[in-house]
Amino acid sequence: MSGAAGAGAIAALLRAHRLPMLHSPLAHSLAAAHSLRGRLPLPRAPASTAPLSSRLSLPNLRLGAPRRSFASSCGAPGGAVSSSEAEKEDTRQSELIFLGTGTSEGIPRVSCLTHPSETCPVCTKAMEPGNPNRRRNTGILLRHVTPSGTSNILIDAGKFFYHSAIQWFPAFGLREIDAVIITHSHADAIGGLDCLRDWTNNVQPSIPIYVAQRDFEVMKMTHHYLVDTSTVIPGAAVSTLQFNIIKEEPFTVHNLEVIPLPVWHGQDYRSLGFRFGDTCYISDVSDIPEETYGLLEHCELLILDALRPDRSSSTHFGLPRALEEVRKIKPKKTLFTGMMHLMDHEKVNGDLARLMETEGLDIQLSYDGLSIPVRL
Repeated sequence: MSGAAGAGAIAALLRAHRLPMLHSPLAHSLAAAHSLRGRLPLPRAPASTAPLSSRLSLPNLRLGAPRRSFASSCGAPGGAVSSSEAEKEDTRQSELIFLGTGTSEGIPRVSCLTHPSETCPVCTKAMEPGNPNRRRNTGILLRHVTPSGTSNILIDAGKFFYHSAIQWFPAFGLREIDAVIITHSHADAIGGLDCLRDWTNNVQPSIPIYVAQRDFEVMKMTHHYLVDTSTVIPGAAVSTLQFNIIKEEPFTVHNLEVIPLPVWHGQDYRSLGFRFGDTCYISDVSDIPEETYGLLEHCELLILDALRPDRSSSTHFGLPRALEEVRKIKPKKTLFTGMMHLMDHEKVNGDLARLMETEGLDIQLSYDGLSIPVRL
């Protein structure tokens, strides 16, 4: 699809009526989700990255701006926060960092860059230094700040994880990885587990991995030498990982309560999103079971899969379906992730910005290196 066709599809879907919803039965406890309340400040970019505001349409994402309380800026219940109080809170603010926001093959595609007769506008832009269309495998890192210390909790380690870490760990002053939580067992979520050897050989003794049993069974095949280290040749320095099996119920990682959000990622294939405080993260989804919606109530920040501008695929939401889900879930702010090369960052964000005017929906695309202060 050409860039013009993609933009036309986006414009058409913004005028469209709501589509019927599809759901699958799945039972879960809602008590933990109902008990969560919090406030969400606005996003920022790391000081070491090139400023993007001069060429991006990001009316609701303040790049490089001081952190502000989402509650005080958006009139949430609880009263305004004074500047002195906010400054004290900000010194201990947790943050969510997007290490990757793209598809399994990433953006740009080699096939686009080497095409003999056609030029892909998004992949061409992605070759520019600092361009937000440059996207690696989807993943985030939570820097969880508590009175007892700070923990770095990684969500997924895909094929491009090491390249993301080379760029963003120094930029954000990150070093240790205190835990890795796995959404599913596709290569773009677990393909970088072997790269964790740099940490367990040079930074820390081991890394705990939190993974569902079904995905652990896959790891026994794809990463058998990390699961059963008895097969490793003596002296070989592979990743030292501690596997912890999680179920579809709340669990705790370094004093952070994590609530699994079960979803479908293609027919009969289960993937997990996760809720941390009032932030909900669903990176790979084709359908949301009816019972999972209860776990999404009172969500302030929703990070949601949106693969392409015109339609969904068999395994991922497209932009039309993602917008329908936003209207149903009703978060205060939404950031889309997992975009392919048909999603031009500036063009799509320009169209999404109009939804604030027409429907009051605060929605934008995320990008690699985006950092958002969060309440966990």
